[in-house]
Amino acid sequence: MPELPRKKVGIIACSGEEIPEGTVTRLAALKVLESLRPRETVTICLPLFLAGGKGDRAFARFYPTIALDGCDKRCAARGTEMYSGKPAVSIVVGSTVPANSAGLGSARRLSEAGLQVVSNLADEVAQRVDQLLDLKWDRRSGGTLASSEPQEEAKPHPATCSCGSGIPVGTLQVAGRKVTLVALPQIFSQFCEAGKIPGDLTRAEVLEAVRIYNPVPEEEEAAYAEALVEEYGAFCRGSS
Repeated sequence: MPELPRKKVGIIACSGEEIPEGTVTRLAALKVLESLRPRETVTICLPLFLAGGKGDRAFARFYPTIALDGCDKRCAARGTEMYSGKPAVSIVVGSTVPANSAGLGSARRLSEAGLQVVSNLADEVAQRVDQLLDLKWDRRSGGTLASSEPQEEAKPHPATCSCGSGIPVGTLQVAGRKVTLVALPQIFSQFCEAGKIPGDLTRAEVLEAVRIYNPVPEEEEAAYAEALVEEYGAFCRGSS
């Protein structure tokens, strides 16, 4: 099967600017991304995600995602579920994480209590990241046991974006509409290197490989298989 990038956790935070809880989610996400778990996490930009960012949507479809929302509208969680899949973890400030809205300060300037909620939320997210990746924290090295490099809180790492995470995606025309499929280029490449000839003999095999990483509606399997064989043939001709 295709070799995809090392598993990480995506963090998608509320983009609401009108309430302090929205600021809390973004600052907490930034703390996790830059200081607490920089090597295990990437950020997912909610506006870009909702606007159709292929890299972000592909990441959230293939890797576990933590949605941080500032209110019960749950825009981050609902957007993730609508376009990629249900987030592995959904946290709402004031609900999942206790917070007194009146004491958080303003959206532009959090109070000391608000900053404490940021810290609490960041710690909660870091713990969830460890659970999702099955990592254990090594207090002596200041890092995860799965990593030989310590996490340096004193020197924050730049937050990395899911759109640059290296997840390969390809597009396919299925029944007159464009579908984005995770790992399609690598599947085609490995099939081509193995000498698999496009046609009826590879139809079921390539469909099965694609289904490992992508949902394929049962009623559309035949249409997907037909489109995949045709596209695979074009890929092989372009590679020769």
